[in-house]
Parts: sequence; structure tokens; C-alpha cells
Amino acid sequence: MDHYEESQGSKLSRKIAENPFMPVGILGLIGACAYGAYQFKNRGKMSTSVYLMQLRVGAQGAVVGTLTLGVAYTILRDHVFNKGKDST
Repeated sequence: MDHYEESQGSKLSRKIAENPFMPVGILGLIGACAYGAYQFKNRGKMSTSVYLMQLRVGAQGAVVGTLTLGVAYTILRDHVFNKGKDST
């Protein structure tokens, strides 16, 4: 029942503590979109749909890369660094 009584700020801080790479992935996504919006005027003769497709792939790559780093960090933390400790 504690999950229903916590505020939005405490819920967000708990989620960030559980998965610290989530905000990094979101910032990478926002950065890729901001860069794409800024560079939109310099796309040359490339059509808008092709440019937006490339922007989408770049943004997804930023998020997937960050999630991969987060999974690798979690595996290392749980299985390599805590090798001598029992978690049960």
C-alpha cells in the first residue's frame, strides 16, 4: 500500500534510484531531437521524410544504447561485484 501513498517527487526519485540510466536515456533522446530540430534547415536536398527517419533512428539508438549500458551495469553490480555475498 506504500506505493499508492507516495508523492510524484518521491516516486520519481525512487525510480531513478532503482534504474539510474533511465534519466540518461531520456536526456539522450531529448538531445537527439533537439539536434535534429536545429539541423533541419541544413538538410540540403534530402527530403523531409528521409531526414525524419534518420532522426528517429538516431534517437532510438541513443535510448537503446543507454538501456544496454544500464543492463550491463546491473549485471556487473549484481553478479560480478557481489560475487562473495549471498543475496538470498
